[in-house]
Amino acid sequence: MINYPIKFNPILQDKIWGGSKLRDILNKDTKRDKVGESWEISGVEGNISVVSNGTEKGKDLKELIKLHKADLLGESIYKRFGDDFPLLIKFIDAKTDLSVQLHPNDELARERHNSFGKTEMWYVLQADKGSKLNIGFKKDLDKREYLDHLENGKITDLLHFEEVQKGDSVFINTGKVHAIGGGVLLAEIQQTSDITYRIYDWDRVDDEGKGRELHTALALDAIDFEKKDDYKLEYNKVKNTSSEVASCEYFTTNYLPVEGTLSKDYSNLDSFIIYMCVDGKTTISIGSNTESLKKGESILIPASSKTVEITGENAELLEVYIK
Repeated sequence: MINYPIKFNPILQDKIWGGSKLRDILNKDTKRDKVGESWEISGVEGNISVVSNGTEKGKDLKELIKLHKADLLGESIYKRFGDDFPLLIKFIDAKTDLSVQLHPNDELARERHNSFGKTEMWYVLQADKGSKLNIGFKKDLDKREYLDHLENGKITDLLHFEEVQKGDSVFINTGKVHAIGGGVLLAEIQQTSDITYRIYDWDRVDDEGKGRELHTALALDAIDFEKKDDYKLEYNKVKNTSSEVASCEYFTTNYLPVEGTLSKDYSNLDSFIIYMCVDGKTTISIGSNTESLKKGESILIPASSKTVEITGENAELLEVYIK
């Protein structure tokens, strides 16, 4: 049985819109200046996380699941997903605006890409003054109006933008157009999928003068053209208490501020648990096995570990699992 807090080597991804906050604020080990994403826990083919601590050090997440199965994932989750890890956990730094994009649902993603869809949520760790997120449209649209604006370079006239600050959290359903604005550093919890339909990229080009690929045709059948105010997430901030931020069939995320020591009982939960530290520092203990966890780090608790002790100093965690 695997029974200790598991840490992984972050997988750092350079992006045209990336910056230096993952290094300067979250202390990621890099000298590069355009790091846009830190994949904390990933089962995506070609980017599979590798264990950095304990008895399983050096094994990748795929190997870990094959070895420990339901002890790692939980009985129901292993039956549902087999050797595929169901979530992708990231920190994202947008120095400049990300492309305006959306993600297909499970049905479309399976049909077109043999992949899961991509439902996701964001939690803002830091935002420069005036930084915004694009979340959905300003009004209900039809395909003709959308295409007219897209073809005439006026798609931004239809987009809804919202200024954000530390602690804001939003939920992004499949089909909803969205973009992280420049100046925002956030945590992302999502289904394991790397399928993105890019519809607008601010007319920017790379060092060779080439624009990135757009997915206009693929996106057309995947977009939700309705204006929906279903994205804002409200939650409580009670010390040493898990408060639900988001819950769907793919994941549940709680906000857990920790001061002092608390014990978490997961005996009624049939799932692994992930802690993402979004501020401060903690130690995570399972029996005599203890690991430190500081801002910008993530850790995986096996489903077989039913009691976890957390000691924190002005710490803020996101607690993620599947119901």
